Amino acid sequence: MSRPVIGITCYVEPAKFTVWEMTTALLPYGYVDHVVRAGGQPVILPPAGDPAALAGRLDGLILAGGGDVDPARYGEAAHERTGHVRGFRDDAEFGLVRAALERGIPFLGVCRGLQVLNVALGGSLRQHLPDVVGHHGHAPAPGAFGRMPVRPAPGSRLAKILDVETADVAHYHHQAADRLGAGLTATAHADDGTVEAVELEDHPFALAVQWHPEADDESPLFEELVRRSRP
Repeated sequence: MSRPVIGITCYVEPAKFTVWEMTTALLPYGYVDHVVRAGGQPVILPPAGDPAALAGRLDGLILAGGGDVDPARYGEAAHERTGHVRGFRDDAEFGLVRAALERGIPFLGVCRGLQVLNVALGGSLRQHLPDVVGHHGHAPAPGAFGRMPVRPAPGSRLAKILDVETADVAHYHHQAADRLGAGLTATAHADDGTVEAVELEDHPFALAVQWHPEADDESPLFEELVRRSRP
């Protein structure tokens, strides 16, 4: 059986590896590993050129985590803690997600990916969660995931995939959806009320989570995406 082609967006950042130090297109390997183990063929999509033009050659798409979306895209000034904004990545990924949704390509958003999806559909973001929820549990320390429970909405696609009432998941985000974009429904929340997952109505499979499933050993989300992406 041929492997469905799963495009995965990536970072462009300064990096050090072996004897080199240079600007690099990079991605946490957990994304690649999960897709391969689920039976897919990952293809990394740097935010350069016109990745949206490749939408017709993909069987599925993952919008990976990353820095903050430029708040100007949802009509706000930047909070003092908004950071790591990469306008070129916003440009590439907003075009890519719109092309994927128009074609009905199975879609999974992760962390920033949820935020890109929401803003692309006209939604807005809470720019710094500690101001709203009063704690730092969603991003406890630089480079350290927090573990917090989320509760999938009964009857949602997410609830059927995870098959649990409460999921203990890896968090690293200081932003989250505020006003939901057109056609989106919140399908999981943290105990503090933060939106932790959204699904797009009238689409074969468009789901995004605010946490980091690529950081866990097992993830039925990647398995379901690959299953839905088989030609």
